[in-house]
Amino acid sequence: MADTQSKFLRSVFRAVVRFRWLVVAIYALLLGPAVYFAIQVPQDNAPDRLILESDDDYRATRQFEGVFGSAEYVILWAEADDPFAPDVLRRLIDLEASLAKIDRVSTNSALGIFRRAKAGFEPTPETAAAFKKFAMGSEIFKRQGLVGEHFLSIPVVLANQSANDRRLLLEQVDAVLAPIEKSPAPLLRLRKVGQSYVHAYLDRDTRETGMRYFPLFFLFVIVLNVALYRSWRALLAFVVTLGVSAAFTVGFVGLTGGVFTIVSQVVPMTILITCTATLVYLHSRFVDQPEGTTVDDHQIFALCNKFLACTASIFAAAVGFAALAVSKIRPIREMGLWVAVGLFLTWLAVFTLFPALQKILKTPTQQETKIGAKWYLDLVTFLPRFTYRYRWLLVLGSLALSAAGAVALFGMKPAGIAPMYLQTNPVEYIPHDSDLYKNTKELGKQLGGLSVTTLWLRPTEEAQQAKRTLGAVSKKEMLRALDDLHTAIDRMPGVGSVTSLVTILRTLRYVAGKPDALPTDDEALEKISDDFELMLPREPMMEKFVDKGNLSQTYLAVVTAADDYESFTALNARLLKTFAEVKARHPIFSDYTIRAVGLAPLQAKISHHMVPTLVESFELTVAIIFVTFLLVFRSGIARIMAMIPSFFAILVMFLIMRGTGIFLNVATILIATTVLGTSENDQIHFFYHFQEGRKDGTVEQALRHTLLVSGRAILFATLINAGGFLAFALATLPPIRQFGILSSLAFVLSMIADFTALPASLWLLFRKKPDEPSASEAATSAQ
Repeated sequence: MADTQSKFLRSVFRAVVRFRWLVVAIYALLLGPAVYFAIQVPQDNAPDRLILESDDDYRATRQFEGVFGSAEYVILWAEADDPFAPDVLRRLIDLEASLAKIDRVSTNSALGIFRRAKAGFEPTPETAAAFKKFAMGSEIFKRQGLVGEHFLSIPVVLANQSANDRRLLLEQVDAVLAPIEKSPAPLLRLRKVGQSYVHAYLDRDTRETGMRYFPLFFLFVIVLNVALYRSWRALLAFVVTLGVSAAFTVGFVGLTGGVFTIVSQVVPMTILITCTATLVYLHSRFVDQPEGTTVDDHQIFALCNKFLACTASIFAAAVGFAALAVSKIRPIREMGLWVAVGLFLTWLAVFTLFPALQKILKTPTQQETKIGAKWYLDLVTFLPRFTYRYRWLLVLGSLALSAAGAVALFGMKPAGIAPMYLQTNPVEYIPHDSDLYKNTKELGKQLGGLSVTTLWLRPTEEAQQAKRTLGAVSKKEMLRALDDLHTAIDRMPGVGSVTSLVTILRTLRYVAGKPDALPTDDEALEKISDDFELMLPREPMMEKFVDKGNLSQTYLAVVTAADDYESFTALNARLLKTFAEVKARHPIFSDYTIRAVGLAPLQAKISHHMVPTLVESFELTVAIIFVTFLLVFRSGIARIMAMIPSFFAILVMFLIMRGTGIFLNVATILIATTVLGTSENDQIHFFYHFQEGRKDGTVEQALRHTLLVSGRAILFATLINAGGFLAFALATLPPIRQFGILSSLAFVLSMIADFTALPASLWLLFRKKPDEPSASEAATSAQ
């Protein structure tokens, strides 16, 4: 038996077992630093974390923030039967005063503007009536969503620099809001919405969810391990190896400065599941100790026997996840690379730490603890002939369902079936029954959308070098051109509102008792131009819309409902066309270009890259796994058939998604690569032992050998995979919950195909019939 194994492998594993205490000591020394770096990994779910730093839109947005600074916005929506009642106004004045005391937090409401214009404003019936006349007398405040029949809103600006910064500022804001939320009278209620709250919700929930499902996964491993091996010593070896693999992987993320996002919880879970499945394959072979061999000799045999299959499966999975590096969605690329590194570290732990623990803990084999089960032996006898009898139905049926799944994913234009919808708006990632989701959606209807496209008006390189644009923003020609551009964009279909320097100047004129529009005559515009630099220090909102050093750049914030790639592309084309038309009327714009920056183009880019991410990474994963199969098993046609279970599981899963109304998002887009990279382990082990059986046996004998040696491991590894990912079903975030449920379903479908469609395809491939029944079998059948 040992002669068939590599002498080199035997010597390596004997050394591992001989120096087992040294191996354990090395891992123990490395575990401390790994845990330290693991707990340093921050969480950030901001949309700009989803785009690669090399992306043009990302770099343009960062350049824009270098000129104008960065900030996030929260809107406080105060509802009342009469929002202009004196007691309501008093409550809101006190609220704004409390918010103003928070460092790096500012507000800009219609009430605040009126109070600054009317120094000493106190909410009496007379002054409240004056404010109502002021607020409702202009379309400016209504278009910005600042006032309504039964509400007043307070935009809050957070000058945060990081996810942790955002969390600290929101905690202070929430502390101010808490008394009003608890006792809102005379308000009906106070709502709070904004991307900052969405990002904070995602950050908090992903952290808390991990604390819930990782303990449950370990509980699942404990129950399954005890049921399968009936040994607490084997369980301890499993748990220690799992903990080390996960700690080393997340420690690597922390060591390299990685940041977790909404999909990053998949990293440690994938490592834990792959490690557990590999340990099941390895330990199942170990406990299957035949009579007449010592435990020490059998342990070396089991390690050598499973080394090729386990190494090939982990390698295929690692390179498959590394294929996600082609993605232009940053967290998906990072996740793929982190999992690939983690799988390599897992491979080291499985073949060094685990054997050392097996020896130290003296984990029992079936000679000490009965492992087998009669029901499984009956299944091994039944399946080969069953799959032969229904081979055509099983193979063609699985191919038909797979084809339907492909149509569900990619669509079929002649049949009028559109591709599966892509969901990239972070708001859709939070629970739809939460107040934050409902409030955000309602505000979006009020404002005509919540997608903000920032149009950056900046000089051309030639004009900048010639210094022709210095101070241009304050010139009357520029003010007239900006007013024309602002008005033209505001009238575009689908635009909810536009905020720009023009908005601030119109508001200032309205506060001064003048019409809420910029003058058209040269003399009045010249007056505004002359006073421009004097107004800047007194009006913080004006400063936000100009580059204070050169007064050569500005921007417009356009609110729309364009939150996917197609709608944003159409919007951007209309904006460029509108600018070209306005540019033809105003020569001063000849030195300028516009570019869309900010969240809207970034979200559109994410949407645009999602399907290519799925297709490219999936194609690369398939190619790599196929080559791995070819190198290990030396047969191309048979290996294509071996991939039927994974393709069947993945495509049927997409069919179920389409039928139940689940969309592609940043989490569900990963299911195909995750399931393919993980479930191929089963097919590799299946074929490895099938070839063992085919050396001296028939197809039926080979199938029975395969099912006896690796079938139970495939069954329990699948239960571990499915149960582990099913822990994600406890998540409150819809994408993560969907990912967990669908992945678990796909693993079960893959296992069913392993035991049905895969043997059926092998019967068709080899064109053999089942063996003739023995005399005893024939007698039993006759009875």
